[in-house]
Amino acid sequence: MNETMYLVFNRIFELGATLLYAVCLTLFFRPFLPRQGRPRKLLILFSAYLIVDLLCGQICIPQGMSGLFRTVTLMAISGLLNLERAMALLLAILYWSVRISSALMAESLYFIADRHWPLQAERPDTVFLRSVVLLMSLLLLHAVLLLVMLYVLQRQLKRRPLALHWQELCYISLLPTAGILFGQMISLLLFEPQDGILVQLYDRYPSFLAIVPLLALLFYTGSYLTILFQQGMAAMQEEKAACFIERQQTQAIQERIHEMERFYTHIRRLKHEMRGHMNTIKGLARNGKYADLEDYITQMNDRMDDFDLTLQTGNPVTDIIISDKQKKCREEGIRFQADFHYPDTGAYDSFDMGIILQNLLQNSLEACEKSSDDDRFISLTGKRKGHFFLIEVTNPYADEVIWGPDGLPATTKREDTPMHGIGLSNVRRTAEKYLGGMEINLDGQLFQVTVMLQEQV
Repeated sequence: MNETMYLVFNRIFELGATLLYAVCLTLFFRPFLPRQGRPRKLLILFSAYLIVDLLCGQICIPQGMSGLFRTVTLMAISGLLNLERAMALLLAILYWSVRISSALMAESLYFIADRHWPLQAERPDTVFLRSVVLLMSLLLLHAVLLLVMLYVLQRQLKRRPLALHWQELCYISLLPTAGILFGQMISLLLFEPQDGILVQLYDRYPSFLAIVPLLALLFYTGSYLTILFQQGMAAMQEEKAACFIERQQTQAIQERIHEMERFYTHIRRLKHEMRGHMNTIKGLARNGKYADLEDYITQMNDRMDDFDLTLQTGNPVTDIIISDKQKKCREEGIRFQADFHYPDTGAYDSFDMGIILQNLLQNSLEACEKSSDDDRFISLTGKRKGHFFLIEVTNPYADEVIWGPDGLPATTKREDTPMHGIGLSNVRRTAEKYLGGMEINLDGQLFQVTVMLQEQV
């Protein structure tokens, strides 16, 4: 192999390496892109990488800045990929961290092979051929390490998808970013001129031949464990939420049992007293005391009202929940307005509806209890519109609303803090179960929550 052929090989090698890294990036992103139009999105991602790499090669960019430039580009095209910007940033950081870590491991093995394969002759063609073999071996080794390490991260990320907010993103990205900075630092120290000759870092400090790839592996392992830990925390939070929902369902069943016990107790008492009431009515009628008779019947009629639930929504679970909150509002001097009609389509589970109403009305009741406004009220509406069912709860509020990282108001309660604040997130989760959503609006001193549920036809 002569010098001209070697120069041609270098050009082809650079192009092949760029295509290989573009393929690795595309394969890493692939499972996280929506299925609809995925081939087109993969083509966009692949093309964007090649274009940015070409621009970086044409423009004099400081060492280490090309990765930042590519990451910014990936975030810019995240909309075209139908990928959340936070997720695009995390995948880009993980990719560059793994690429650098795998490169450091491959380069250490390349250095060992270079030193243990001494030149047998100083003929130029032999030197060029030896260099070609080593470079191809380096590229293939790097490609294998990169693909395996990316696949492990990809599989773990797909096993339990993360709801990424910026706080979680910063936490997960901390170690991969440190790995990237470590790799950039090593690349700056890799070659140093001494007496007009470039000397490698591993020649100057042979112990680094083991330390550098070990540190690279530790950064990669730390990134993997951070993702695993964050997924475990998310799973624990989901379990807490599930336990909270089950507790609410159990509480709703218990309230219904207590309500029915109270109802039947009144029935038994009325049955026991009915004979006496009838004798009294006969006596008043026999003696012609019709005014007293009318008053007595009115009193009986008032007592009969205790046997009925105040509101009839069309479902026993929602009847009890709304009637119970109405009773508590009456005791607290809070005006309660309800226009709720349970949909008779059979598309919604009554316990899911109970979870939504229980949380929304309880939050409104607590907000009104804190308010010093004379006109404290809670307004509830629930109506069907086409294939949708809309629930709206409005109440005044006094405290300043502080929004949490999940886009919901942060709880101000101190007792049992981990459970409090799950209420509105449970409402949103239940709404999403029916392909719906939850919206919160602040209008002056009014707090309004609207929940939309969709019939699954």
